[in-house]
Amino acid sequence: MTLTAKAIYPNAAPAFINFPSRRSTVHSTKGIVACTQPLAAAAGQRILREGGNAADAAVATAAALNVTEPSSTGIGGDMFCLFYNGETKKITAMNGSGRYAMKASLEDVRKDLKLSPDDAGAIPLTSALAATTPGAAAGWVDTIEKFGSGKLSLQQILAPAIELAEEGFPVSELSSNFWQSGEQQVRNASPNFREMLKNDASAKDGVRAPLPGEIMKNPTLGQTFRALAAEGKKGFYEGRVANELVKVVRDLGGYLTLDDLKSHAETGSQEVDAISLTFSGQGVGKKQGHSSPEGGVEIWEHPPNGQGIVALMALGILEELERSGQIPHFTPEQHNSAEYLHAVIESLRIAFADASWWVTDPDVVKVPTNELISRPYLAERAKLFNADKATDILDHGSPAHNHCDTVYFAVTDKDGNGISFINSNYAGFGTGIIPAGCGFTLQNRGSNFSLSQDHPNVLAPGKRPYHTIIPAMITNLDGSLHSVYGVMGGFMQPQGHVQVLLNMLAFGLDPQAALDSPRICIGAGMPEAGRVLDRTVYVEDGVSEAAIQGLRKLGHRVEVLKGHERGMFGRGQLIRAHRDDGKLIYSAGSDPRGDGMAIPM
Repeated sequence: MTLTAKAIYPNAAPAFINFPSRRSTVHSTKGIVACTQPLAAAAGQRILREGGNAADAAVATAAALNVTEPSSTGIGGDMFCLFYNGETKKITAMNGSGRYAMKASLEDVRKDLKLSPDDAGAIPLTSALAATTPGAAAGWVDTIEKFGSGKLSLQQILAPAIELAEEGFPVSELSSNFWQSGEQQVRNASPNFREMLKNDASAKDGVRAPLPGEIMKNPTLGQTFRALAAEGKKGFYEGRVANELVKVVRDLGGYLTLDDLKSHAETGSQEVDAISLTFSGQGVGKKQGHSSPEGGVEIWEHPPNGQGIVALMALGILEELERSGQIPHFTPEQHNSAEYLHAVIESLRIAFADASWWVTDPDVVKVPTNELISRPYLAERAKLFNADKATDILDHGSPAHNHCDTVYFAVTDKDGNGISFINSNYAGFGTGIIPAGCGFTLQNRGSNFSLSQDHPNVLAPGKRPYHTIIPAMITNLDGSLHSVYGVMGGFMQPQGHVQVLLNMLAFGLDPQAALDSPRICIGAGMPEAGRVLDRTVYVEDGVSEAAIQGLRKLGHRVEVLKGHERGMFGRGQLIRAHRDDGKLIYSAGSDPRGDGMAIPM
């Protein structure tokens, strides 16, 4: 079923929203780029205008975001994407995540960290031991080759980012804030810290983080992009960039080698089958006419080693709770009420308990993906829910009967293609380690490995860790595109997916309002061995006092976040597809928690 324009705005002005937007939903018939930085969105738009498709524009946007928001993303990190082919109606997932060094073992790393046998330990976020092989560069090239229009060269697609890096750009407000917050980390982590700070003779060491509106240049990153543009993967995974990358990691105690980089380039990014769950939308909001399309929709996520399965499990558990009568059919008036938020929180807790144990590299360890999202298993896990109180720490289930900072953006084009794309350093500037003359930091994904021998996600040579970054899509049951969307922010990501989706499908909000609505975040700490370490429920300013007190009465430890602290709740992008008068229309929103916007063609 194809949505009508009326389905985009079931309510002209939803009365229950306690977070009024100062942004309007953006509409276009020719394509939209929605991301956290306007200059990066403009780079993607330029590629669309020059004849590229959504995939081409996505790579241009990713590279430009590396320049304009390096505290969140970069070519030294990883990427995942979901690509919707408007002609075939097929969704393809691409895993662009890198592996751990082949010459490092669990024993080596534990010895380097001086861990005793009874100490589970963890790799520090700023350690060279946390650096895994960067997958983004290969992912960008593979995205263009596999999904691109074929009309533009890699040089043309990277040109906007190269110009921003070499000619300079005015820094946006939140990007400046992130830069300042991470400045000391970069100084401490890397002997080459000057490359990613602004020259200022009056500042300490003659450099500092840029302020809002100041011009920032990163010519060494421009050189890295030029090498990639001219030589393809070899320009990054061999030669000068590769040599400097390996040198700085080895100098600081890490294990990456030139063979690791070359092997990744030769293997390339991995095309995998996206995972999905049919969501009926029955229940919440149905009587008020705000339910999802008749028969429901299909929600698509990237499979493990990504954590998209958490969102599917939580949504499936919520449906099972409705079917069994454990929760009511929530009305619009109950949106973000204590009862509703309790159901969302508890469903997410159950999902995280499983994912933090089972999600790892499926090429190394069998991950029971299909079993985890099967209806019988979700119904069984839903029995852990208690409507009257918050649960204690949960352990993982056994479905097979054996055994932080990121950029997300969405792009659509005039031909009906859509791409859900996410690129990340992980925590802030990642490790903060900068290869000399390269202008980017290396990611710290290796810190997500377990250092416990019996854990499925235990560190091993050539293995990919649990990954937080997850792109998402929604299709109608006839295969037509419903939405391209995602919410960035470490372990907040699947939580944001659930809340934004329900805002839109269950409560009838338009794309911008669905992103604007206040959110909650649980387990901001890193999951380990089936347990979420941080039990606090973080609640965004704008959730009612009655809801906050109601959650506390249910036993939740609640902390309300305001101002810049609201960054914990992620920064989402959403493009909704529908038809009117025979034309395909895109309607987009961009998260007010970020600097960005949705830019139409």
